[in-house]
Amino acid sequence: MAEIGKYNSLRVIKEVDFGVYLDGASEGEILMPIRYVPANCKPGDLVDVFVYLDSEDRPVATTEKPFAVVGEFAMLRVNSVNKIGTFLDWGIMKDLLVPFREQKATMMEGRSYLVYIYVDEETKRIAASAKLNKFLDKTLPEYSVGQEVDLIVESETDLGYKAIINNCHWGILYENEVFEQLAKGLKIKGYIKKIRPDNKIDLSLHPLGYEKVDPITQMILDDLKKAGGFIAVSDKSDAEEVYRVFGISKKTFKQAIGSLYKRRIISITTEGIRFIDSQN
Repeated sequence: MAEIGKYNSLRVIKEVDFGVYLDGASEGEILMPIRYVPANCKPGDLVDVFVYLDSEDRPVATTEKPFAVVGEFAMLRVNSVNKIGTFLDWGIMKDLLVPFREQKATMMEGRSYLVYIYVDEETKRIAASAKLNKFLDKTLPEYSVGQEVDLIVESETDLGYKAIINNCHWGILYENEVFEQLAKGLKIKGYIKKIRPDNKIDLSLHPLGYEKVDPITQMILDDLKKAGGFIAVSDKSDAEEVYRVFGISKKTFKQAIGSLYKRRIISITTEGIRFIDSQN
């Protein structure tokens, strides 16, 4: 069965002058226009396609790749606005509709908005919504602490950055642990830091605990050697200074230099850190 709004692997069942028809099972025969047909494509071949509805609500297949599929969030640019709603550049020939009822505020042509792509239950058409809360936190979070996840930055708040986790849940990246400006709609990797009793989720941009220390200690040692054995940054330095020099949080830095200190590889003073072997 072909899934509307998603990628499908479908079999070619016949050729016509204007393209080929694919076996969409319960969706019937699905046309792939000739401009999308791969070279040497013939009946019996399996082709990977994206299936959407045309202006007459007929399923159609394309080898073009949209910026996101049904069930995903994406930052999309407004191409036009009319009496029906707002139309977004979806990355394929057909624009994506955001009905007025699914807009938090009036969308303006030329601007980009973070939206969720879904199939409307009444019309069965693919649409998008800027009312993100409707589609998130519908299930209990079943993540493990330290688990790597996919994040989409939604907004900057007083606490830090609000982000979408694996297209399913809200999470927070705290301001004192983020040392760069994160743009709305940015897709990045993150890690589950903590799941609170109320199921709110704290996030980190870096792996947790000592599992991240080894490569970082090596990086610090390499930087020390390049600097002649001394760098004027210590566990007493400001977090911003630590990030400017090493590109890591102060907590991670303290864990790394603590490990190096215990192994007697470096000494730590209020002035900075020193590679002990460099004094020999």
